[in-house]
Amino acid sequence: MEPYLTETHFHTSETSVCGKIPAAEGIALCRERGYAAVIVTDHYVQAFFAEREALSWQEKMDCWLNGYKAAKEAGDRLGVRVYLGMEWRYMAGPEDFLVYGITEEFLRETPELYRILPEEFAALCRKQGFFFAQAHPFRFNMRRLEPSYLQGVEVFNGNMRHDSHNDQAQAFCRENGLVPLSGSDFHERDDIARGGIYLTELPRNEAALAELIAENRHSLRKS
Repeated sequence: MEPYLTETHFHTSETSVCGKIPAAEGIALCRERGYAAVIVTDHYVQAFFAEREALSWQEKMDCWLNGYKAAKEAGDRLGVRVYLGMEWRYMAGPEDFLVYGITEEFLRETPELYRILPEEFAALCRKQGFFFAQAHPFRFNMRRLEPSYLQGVEVFNGNMRHDSHNDQAQAFCRENGLVPLSGSDFHERDDIARGGIYLTELPRNEAALAELIAENRHSLRKS
């Protein structure tokens, strides 16, 4: 079976402050470069929600989901499977974590996840069946989470504006028996097609996607 190239680390300008490309344009670029699927991992950080202090939690989530929903609409139109994910950060630390399998329902029912310690959030993800991995763990000033809390590690981050020390991330992943990930860390046009994973099937939903990745049933793209 021909593998399905999937982007695992994708930001939109609608939701991520650092994202420079609208979701629909980003999905079109991915399609042009042969991606069959995209996991939208906009930043879930305290600052985003603090800027919308006057809104209810449901209204805040409407804002946060704008990027994903625009990407999903474009994906449905262009034939690219789009999944909801997130790049989560604890309010007191600079470390980022990729979460797959997350659902809109869970996010709406469980507010202010940025207040949870990484170790506690990792346990919550396992309980919910989400996949929890540390993104670019060897960037400057990043602390590696105790490996027993992690399911995976981003061993290849294709972003050219950061030195992610991918070789060290690869060694850390291998030494601790974790699931390796590769992603473009897409923010700008130049970031397109610089990473991803190959899946043997396109899961029907976010839960199936998380399960497939947790079982390490994929190979990596490192370019």
